[in-house]
Amino acid sequence: MYLAMNRFTVTTQNAKAFEDLWLNRESNLKSMQGFVAFHMLKGAEVDGRIVYASHTVWESEDAFRGWTKSDAFRASHKGAKDTAKLHEGTPVFEGFTAIQHIA
Repeated sequence: MYLAMNRFTVTTQNAKAFEDLWLNRESNLKSMQGFVAFHMLKGAEVDGRIVYASHTVWESEDAFRGWTKSDAFRASHKGAKDTAKLHEGTPVFEGFTAIQHIA
């Protein structure tokens, strides 16, 4: 299993618009081979900012890399520069390979 996360720092003034953007967007993830699950996580408000994390689970790192090279990925990220004003800086990517899974 491979987990891909992007962290976004969002001011409280932009939180509703940021959430609306994610909650109302069209997703192409379910059509991708190796896709398992997606979560958008919201952290606590600290000093007028909220950290959000997009959390995607894949069967393997290769499946995730395939997504990043696909037309579906490009379509999903089209217009991202237009919405960058909703968060501070660039998203911070973190990728993890699972070494243990308990269910």
